[in-house]
Amino acid sequence: MGIARRWVFPIIWMVIFGLIAAALVKVAFFADETVESTPEVPTGMITEPTVIVSTGAIHNDVTIDGTVAADAAVPARAAISGEVRKVSATAGQWVEAGAELAQLRGMNDDGTTKWSIVKAPIAGTLTTFTLLVGQQVGLGDAVAQLAPASFSVTASLAPEQQLRLTTQPTEAQVTITGGPAPFTCTGLTITAAAAPTADEGGAGGTGGGSAVATVRCAVPADVRVFAGLAAKLTLAGGVADNVLVIPTTAVEGGSGSGIVYLPAVDGESEQREVTLGISDGSQVEVTGGLAEGDEILQFVPGALADPDQGMVVGFGG
Repeated sequence: MGIARRWVFPIIWMVIFGLIAAALVKVAFFADETVESTPEVPTGMITEPTVIVSTGAIHNDVTIDGTVAADAAVPARAAISGEVRKVSATAGQWVEAGAELAQLRGMNDDGTTKWSIVKAPIAGTLTTFTLLVGQQVGLGDAVAQLAPASFSVTASLAPEQQLRLTTQPTEAQVTITGGPAPFTCTGLTITAAAAPTADEGGAGGTGGGSAVATVRCAVPADVRVFAGLAAKLTLAGGVADNVLVIPTTAVEGGSGSGIVYLPAVDGESEQREVTLGISDGSQVEVTGGLAEGDEILQFVPGALADPDQGMVVGFGG
């Protein structure tokens, strides 16, 4: 028994610990060749999001920021060359349209005397009026300036907003924060920006400025406003009900025509030309090239994402 305790058991324990150590060394430094020879292969597929062409309604309203401005002063001009014989008004005075401002006396070619009355072209305040009796004036001279009591709303219209207007609007809805109730301003005009000159555009005359147009419409006389008030103008660009609509992110191009992409089984998307109608900025009307129920890619392949909206830039690109 003493021999077993002294020699046999220690030898058995040494063999056991040796086997454990050998196993640990194998696990740590000698990986299973079978596992290495068969690496894992991904079996999933990345699919691009799609949308189904459906019917809907589009209200193509364009809203822009504007400012209330006093209408420009109108000059009163001399109809003849001659001498001021009478002054009938003073600076700062309110006058009605057609009111007498001054009387002028001139000479005809045959030496006879002729008279002319300077009248107010509009109702307004005489902001500039310095005529004196005995003063000489020339034909067409601006002898007075009259500031009307009327106001207009002006705003800038970017090129991409101009594209959304399928027809020329004649009025706009105006909202003034903290001001009167929303009202309709009439007589709306859109004035195109002047083309940049060679000096403005650089050495080659190829400036990068955008052609921003100016929108102006008249504030009704019974609406109380002041110059400098901020306003929002809503221009009606058209309404389309029960029409085919798709996201603008799915369209490459714009302004009447574009290209959409259909998913394909082999992974290669198929291009299809479409004709386009009005757009509200997020959806666009499809007038040809697609049918209800067609499946298309939600985003134009390779298009850049809009960092502000997290959307792909498509329509109008």
